Amino acid sequence: MMDDRQLLETIRDLIGRDETSDDCAAFPFDNGRKVLVSTTDMLHKKTDFPRRMTPWQMGWMSAAASLSDIASCGAQPTQVLVAVGLDRPERLRPIMEGAVACTRACGAVVAGGDIDSHTELTIVTTAFGIVEKEYYCTRSGAKAGDLVCVTGRPGSAQAALDGCSGYWENLVMPKPQVFTGQRIARAGASAMMDVSDGLAVSLYDMGEASDVGFVLRESLPLLPIADAKKYFLYGGGDYGLLFTIPREKFVRMDVPVSVIGEVVEEPGVFLGEEPVEKLGYAHVWN
Repeated sequence: MMDDRQLLETIRDLIGRDETSDDCAAFPFDNGRKVLVSTTDMLHKKTDFPRRMTPWQMGWMSAAASLSDIASCGAQPTQVLVAVGLDRPERLRPIMEGAVACTRACGAVVAGGDIDSHTELTIVTTAFGIVEKEYYCTRSGAKAGDLVCVTGRPGSAQAALDGCSGYWENLVMPKPQVFTGQRIARAGASAMMDVSDGLAVSLYDMGEASDVGFVLRESLPLLPIADAKKYFLYGGGDYGLLFTIPREKFVRMDVPVSVIGEVVEEPGVFLGEEPVEKLGYAHVWN
């Protein structure tokens, strides 16, 4: 059995470790003063769209997946391309209405895409954004001594998927933290990524990219539900931002930002002294 992270290792030599360590590709321009970032995501009806989702919500979620990656770079999104493999042609307009609504809410535009016939509804979104070089964030800048912070309350989307009432919108209409990401980057974040695959596995991904580890605090912003710590650590589908920042640069923001731990030199992720399992959302091949 192999998951998507293990599969990625088989092609790193073809593309490059740096190029496969972040969700966005980067292209410097304007004499190196700015960075064009781009990313792409593929969502399928069977594996990514929960039952009861409307086509409009499917379009929103698809755009949000890519826009969230742009947000994690501290960038302002500019354009989104949407390619739809349609199982039923009547789905197209509401899908595109949802994608356009999400994209506009983030200050960008849907600028094109593609349509074809497919046995399973498949939506591919590609997003572009621009950020000044000095504010460009990746996963690889975390340093020992930095604070570890997260926006929102991870676990909300998974709670909805498991039937907890009150969290359905978190699952089907995730809000890309585009403007929050820009504020975090300008405050001096050393590393940033979204937590769509789950907080624990995202910490491991950031730790590998930055060659550091993390110690989480016992006091965490948990949901008021049973097994709240499990949802916080391992629930996927949220689009909050995980970031590290030097202590002297941390400032309170007008969005929910929680300090949840510290960066340490020792590799791994720990809750107090207990190791946290490397678990989260993953595509798996048998």
